Amino acid sequence: MDNTEIHVVPNILMMVGLASIGTNWVATRACQDSLDSTRFPRWKVFLLAWFAVAAVLCCLLIAVVVLSYALQGSLEESLKVGVTSNDQRVTEVGLRNGIRFYKDTDVPGRCFQKETIDRLQMEFRCCGNSNFKDWFEVQWVSNRYLDFTSKDVKDRIRSNVDGRYLLDGVPFSCCNPASPRPCLQLQLTDNSAHYNYEYQSEELNLYSRGCRQALTDYFMELMNSTGPGVLSVMLIQLSVCLSLRYLQTAVEGAMALEDPEGDSEGYLLEKGVKETIEDLKANALKMLKFGQVDPNAAEGSSEAADAEKAEKTASPTPAS
Repeated sequence: MDNTEIHVVPNILMMVGLASIGTNWVATRACQDSLDSTRFPRWKVFLLAWFAVAAVLCCLLIAVVVLSYALQGSLEESLKVGVTSNDQRVTEVGLRNGIRFYKDTDVPGRCFQKETIDRLQMEFRCCGNSNFKDWFEVQWVSNRYLDFTSKDVKDRIRSNVDGRYLLDGVPFSCCNPASPRPCLQLQLTDNSAHYNYEYQSEELNLYSRGCRQALTDYFMELMNSTGPGVLSVMLIQLSVCLSLRYLQTAVEGAMALEDPEGDSEGYLLEKGVKETIEDLKANALKMLKFGQVDPNAAEGSSEAADAEKAEKTASPTPAS
């Protein structure tokens, strides 16, 4: 999943939040000035633009609600395979890559990978990508901490096609502190290595849930709570728009009656829905044509100028 796709929901929320501060400030000032008949008329020019901006913000909030549910499938995929950056290189965000680079504590750019994975597994109470067996498939101990003169180390490296030092063990951060048994993190598949231990039937003192599932559940919960939260904010924003529209039309009606202190009725639409849409289309076309030269008008003006010139030529010159 692309980085822009990952951040589209929070970016829209931040943008709408900042814009809402400005629009709500304008709405507050307009409501205050509506109490004074001499100060409210200056807002007539700005309110139309304000309603347009507020409508766009409400549409963006609806888009956020839709995206918060639509991107849930892509979220799990990004946690599984990593995130593709703009230059099409796979970054080290995928959990599989994070586990693979766990040992690179002395490699620039990856030196904090071990700490990040350990904190992730402890805070989210998980182990590995899908489960703890993912650690069996990668070398998670750095070569700098291996004694290559040891026969056990040599045998393990020779037994692997890629020359990696693989263990049937997991990092310490996979250990579940709630387990009554001391942490067993090495030789997990060897029943004879531990007393009173059965690998197949023993309830291991490790976290059984994979970190991909743990993170997916966490982010799903966030996104599921984002939808209703944003929807409630949108309803509040919409109520502000409707209330300000009623206030605007009521004040304009009172001013038209030349009785600012009198009662006046407010409304949302001056005409019906169909007539209002047609008026909006006509106004939009006028705005699009603004500044353009009308060829018919230009032709008519040139004909009028020619007629005026011919009339002057035909008229007799008065005698002196």
